[in-house]
Amino acid sequence: MMDKLRLHGFNNLTKSLSFNIYDICYARTQAQKKAYVAYLDEVFNADRLTQILTEVSDIIGAHILNVARQDYEPEGASVTILIAEEAAYDGPAPDAIVGHLDKSHITVHTYPEFHPDNGISTFRADIDVSTCGLISPLKALDHLIRSFESDVVSMDYRVRGFTRDVDGIKHFIDHEINSIQDYIPEDICNRYQMVDVNVLGERIFHTKMRLTELSLDDYLFAERAADLSEDEADELTERIEGEVTEIFYGRNFPSE
Repeated sequence: MMDKLRLHGFNNLTKSLSFNIYDICYARTQAQKKAYVAYLDEVFNADRLTQILTEVSDIIGAHILNVARQDYEPEGASVTILIAEEAAYDGPAPDAIVGHLDKSHITVHTYPEFHPDNGISTFRADIDVSTCGLISPLKALDHLIRSFESDVVSMDYRVRGFTRDVDGIKHFIDHEINSIQDYIPEDICNRYQMVDVNVLGERIFHTKMRLTELSLDDYLFAERAADLSEDEADELTERIEGEVTEIFYGRNFPSE
């Protein structure tokens, strides 16, 4: 464990976590597609997202100062929460705290969509947790991953700026980290294939995750795998695995 630093003044390090999740589903008919998107829009509406982000704030030890949330037509939602490291007091906030809030926030935006032809539907949520001071967004990784139970997860973590100790020496990071995986529980790591791209000297860390075991029933909306023919089940499994693979690698692969 890294020893605690005796700092001169405020900890000026900014720690930012960008967290992108993808959930995939197969909806055969136009009605099923619309029902799937409507289902996601209800499950992850602004109220539910606010609850998740409030839980994140509690986990990292932040104090919520303001919440802005919005549901959209035809679907989608956004929530932004301003946070501070210390509890706000009654009365006007000093300028220093107002400036501090510009760097402390949690946001989420959802993007439900479906392919017009092949029945593949995808739900994406983009979450950003940016903090300064002692609180760290990495503490919330476990909760975020479990809250969405996603097929593909892409995470970026970066530490910016520097802070000084009481001797005037600059410190460009205040915690040990070699990979985002260091902060993900073992049971989650065992369920996912993971790839890292880390630039330690620049304090930039990237991790991608994809589920290693796919069960067709988990991807069918309003249908069961047992009701499909063997050939159809095999075809759908291949198409869903292909969708996961393309999202994971960030590129299209030609069909055979």
